Amino acid sequence: MNAQPSSSRQIVWPTVITVISAAILIGAEVFGAAFAGGWALAILLGLDQTGTHILQAVLFVLGVMVMAAFIRGAQRVEPFTRRV
Repeated sequence: MNAQPSSSRQIVWPTVITVISAAILIGAEVFGAAFAGGWALAILLGLDQTGTHILQAVLFVLGVMVMAAFIRGAQRVEPFTRRV
């Protein structure tokens, strides 16, 4: 048997909505920069269309990593749940 009392967790919706809203805004900027930057770098490097798409995909993956780091950091600062 569990001797410790069970603790219930409650979602803090204002925090979750704020972090998701910020992630949408920052994500639009990060992914837009990834595609535009990939296009610009491909022209600068003289890559063909396939090379451009590969470079954009690499920058997109880096953008996903940035967004994941942002969400983890935001969750540390503003926890999504609290004990009741």
